[in-house]
Amino acid sequence: MINELLYKKIKIDTDAADATLVAVSKYKPKEDIEALHNLGQLHFGENYVQELVDKQAALPTDIYWHFIGHLQTNKVKYIAPFIYLIQSVDSEKLLQEIEKQGAKNNKVIKVLLQVHIADEATKFGFNEAELLALQINPLKHTEVIGLMGMATFTPDKNKVKTEFEYLKSLYKKFAIQNNISLTTLSMGMSDDYALALQCGSNMVRIGSAIFGSR
Repeated sequence: MINELLYKKIKIDTDAADATLVAVSKYKPKEDIEALHNLGQLHFGENYVQELVDKQAALPTDIYWHFIGHLQTNKVKYIAPFIYLIQSVDSEKLLQEIEKQGAKNNKVIKVLLQVHIADEATKFGFNEAELLALQINPLKHTEVIGLMGMATFTPDKNKVKTEFEYLKSLYKKFAIQNNISLTTLSMGMSDDYALALQCGSNMVRIGSAIFGSR
């Protein structure tokens, strides 16, 4: 069951910051997604390919689907035809596979590059050197529109703020180096989205605050 009051508060916060709210609906039934969709929510994020494919086939066609989990290269082909944004591109190999599948589907697939900013080895993403070494200009069927990162899960707000500010600095540096205009900085989840917005995020990924714990 969705928390409608909390959802509306978060939507007010994100609208005020001119940020996109992505409702993270992994493990949640289609009925909950439909209920949120009926309130006007169009952006939804999923972590697992098969679950996303099943939901996309069964739910309204005006939903913008985001893939936000660790994506294996051999599964890109299943979401390439319909995905709105892949937020979790964490390797050059994955980037090349998305380019390949974009060509096969005769479309340009929008992506975010995931950067490892947390003090947690379990999280994925490029480090600064790897990010700045990427060659994205030859890509024709993949459009890098920004960066995504997850801060350390800690009550230390100063640490989280430092990590968000670091990602914002890399966002600027990457855009300048590649002479491109990035549009999307995706950082902030249920526990830290307000701080992320203060640090320049314009896309947040909110799950438990809307849908309850999993």
